[in-house]
Amino acid sequence: MSECLGHGGHFTHRGGLRGRFRAVALGLALALVPLAGCAGSTSTNTGTHAPPTPVSLALDWTPNTNHTGIYVALANGWYRQEGIDLSLTPYGSVAPEQLVSTGRAQFAVSFVESVTQGRAVGQPLVSIAAIIQHNTSALVSLKSSGLDSVASLAGKRYAGFGAPYEQPVVASALKCGHATSTDFQNVTTQLDPIQALKSKQFDFAWIYLGWEAIEAQHEGLALNVFPVTQYCVPDYPSPVIISGESYIKAHPDVVRRFLAATARGYAYAIAHPRAAADLLIKGAPAGTFSDTSLVYDSQNYLSPLYAQGAKCWGQQTLQAWTNYPRFMYQSNSLSDANGQPLSQPPNYAAAFTNQFLPAC
Repeated sequence: MSECLGHGGHFTHRGGLRGRFRAVALGLALALVPLAGCAGSTSTNTGTHAPPTPVSLALDWTPNTNHTGIYVALANGWYRQEGIDLSLTPYGSVAPEQLVSTGRAQFAVSFVESVTQGRAVGQPLVSIAAIIQHNTSALVSLKSSGLDSVASLAGKRYAGFGAPYEQPVVASALKCGHATSTDFQNVTTQLDPIQALKSKQFDFAWIYLGWEAIEAQHEGLALNVFPVTQYCVPDYPSPVIISGESYIKAHPDVVRRFLAATARGYAYAIAHPRAAADLLIKGAPAGTFSDTSLVYDSQNYLSPLYAQGAKCWGQQTLQAWTNYPRFMYQSNSLSDANGQPLSQPPNYAAAFTNQFLPAC
């Protein structure tokens, strides 16, 4: 495995939902930059005479437990066994969706929001596998704040990250939680959610339970937790793995072999959380994880959720790919390439496929 660090820097795990929106914004706003010197992989040859197919996977943020199955498959040489020489492109100045849509990466880790918005502006993105079957995010406040219900968040200061879908999601949760008003103070900040709450400049934030909630526990912070899907926000897989329409059409066998190795990695992570976390820690660039116990606890949380409720890892449903994107469309969170709200609903079925996943 090769992972270009760019600028010689080290990773620290920050971002979560904030990182997700940063990826969307960069994908829509920035031009491509050259990605020289990001090829390579560790594993041994397959034993065949045909050289392995070079394939790049763009990460959505710094390495974390959403990516564990990929690191497991790399460490065990399973991509090489499938005839694939996989390199990881770390998150940088160009969003993974932009890299895939322009052919600079063959695959990427992304999100339903990013795929839906990307397709709205003409990026031919397709989700080929669900990394986690369900949305594991929540609105949270500090226990010490006394804001112990969603209704109590009305009018309060929200640590926002500038995404167009934040307002409708929070407003929907407030309405569903029987708040007297759906108004709140949406303040964009560069602080990550836990730091924003600790600063006392904000009253509530939107986090991932599989990382920031565990981070808060490790810091001794007690949280009030309100999972968004329990407050009238449609459920959806998060994150997902994507490719481009043209690449899928031209190289279906590569997509199938890539997913065979990836699915094997996540199946291992489901069955062996501790060992899988070890491989993630070992495979990530030095300095990625300052607290390895956080990685182990996060892995214990996520491993049972990767394929929860599905016949096997990676499966996606039209219901999930309709309900939340439709929520985005109906709340005017989607814009076309000219920055105007979409005039007609997205093609929900075209945004994903299960065709290349291993048979259950």
